[in-house]
Amino acid sequence: MVDIVVLGATGYTGRLIAQYLATHPQGSSFTFGLAARSQSALEKVFRELNLSKDDVPAFTVDVTNPSDVDAVVQQARIVINTIGPYWRWGTSVVRACVHHGKHYVDLTGEVHWIKDIIFELDYAAVKSGSIVVPCCGLDSVPSDVLAFVANKTLKSFGGPSTTIDLSTSAWKLGGASISGGTFSTILTALEDVPKHKLLAARQGFVLSPVKGTHSPRPRMLYTLPYSDRPVYGAWYFMAITNSQVVQRTWGLYELARRVNHHNATAVAPLSYGPNFKYEEFVILPSALYAMMYSITFAAIAALLVLSQPARWFARRIMPGPGEGPSEKQLQSGSVKITNITTSSPDSKGENIVVRSIFQGRGDPGYFLSSTLALDGASLPRISIGGGIMTPMTAFGDVLVERLRRSGHVDIESELLVGTEARKTR
Repeated sequence: MVDIVVLGATGYTGRLIAQYLATHPQGSSFTFGLAARSQSALEKVFRELNLSKDDVPAFTVDVTNPSDVDAVVQQARIVINTIGPYWRWGTSVVRACVHHGKHYVDLTGEVHWIKDIIFELDYAAVKSGSIVVPCCGLDSVPSDVLAFVANKTLKSFGGPSTTIDLSTSAWKLGGASISGGTFSTILTALEDVPKHKLLAARQGFVLSPVKGTHSPRPRMLYTLPYSDRPVYGAWYFMAITNSQVVQRTWGLYELARRVNHHNATAVAPLSYGPNFKYEEFVILPSALYAMMYSITFAAIAALLVLSQPARWFARRIMPGPGEGPSEKQLQSGSVKITNITTSSPDSKGENIVVRSIFQGRGDPGYFLSSTLALDGASLPRISIGGGIMTPMTAFGDVLVERLRRSGHVDIESELLVGTEARKTR
């Protein structure tokens, strides 16, 4: 029995996570194992990372075989699943974790699949105490963190009854690239997933247990309010996933508020408020650049959706499964996300404005690895009972502090007062 097992340890992201765990400064405080379909490929990973099977168990598993999955899941407390596309290979793993009361995290960005597992397995996960947390990578941890932190900052100045009107995140990506597995997942969604499921995944609050106020519609040109200088951008392709995850966080908190209306003080600090809206975009150098980017992106997306030859050509020029950015690209990568969150007007018609910044450096694998502390005593009360959660409803402040301590991430949040700022964290 180990604390953590990494499924898909021979894939691109799986190797990154295995390397991170093998060199973790607190490695003596947990045990982990590696699992993959190919025994020879797994042995290669062990050699590359200089791991001993006496210390790190190795498991051969075929995720299409339920008995294989059951056997591996029962050997761990937490399962990190990096085997995608999750639409094809993920459900059997979540089922096994829920059945055996194990905890689960992954890197998916597939809203259509998350919707299906919520429908099938959320209630069963609550019953078994299994905490299931999809989207624990670059999508959608930063977006979820920023809305959560901004809400806390608003309430620290305006009081626990302060609610959010609009939260906008502007992404600046440095050295961004895409792995072969991620690109394969995109093409699989276009070719294998029923169109009605893809369309349903784009509806607002599709993952939320309650419906909220519709966020602003996607557009060709975005601006960031309350900026020292004009900030322009275009629609960010991961906004579909990130917005849905943030909306599920809102919905789980809102449901808790409604169910516990007799004890409002217990849930008020978490609630974003009934009128919460969220949007995000990618920062570009100018308004003209942003509009040209939007047009070009829309044209490429339409080609991939409508043309099989276009998808064939894309497969030839993009990284294949198991491939991704080089070590140098990983180390030089970065992300800086600036979030502006505005409160709903108070009785005097005045708003509170908060600016929060999430800045990450280097290997993006740390986003997932920092979520591994599923210590029930430290988790938010909402997640202790289990269920299909989001990063913030599952981990809350535990995740924020672990990211800060990782050495890769800075998270700040401050009240904007005119042109001045007052930091709170």
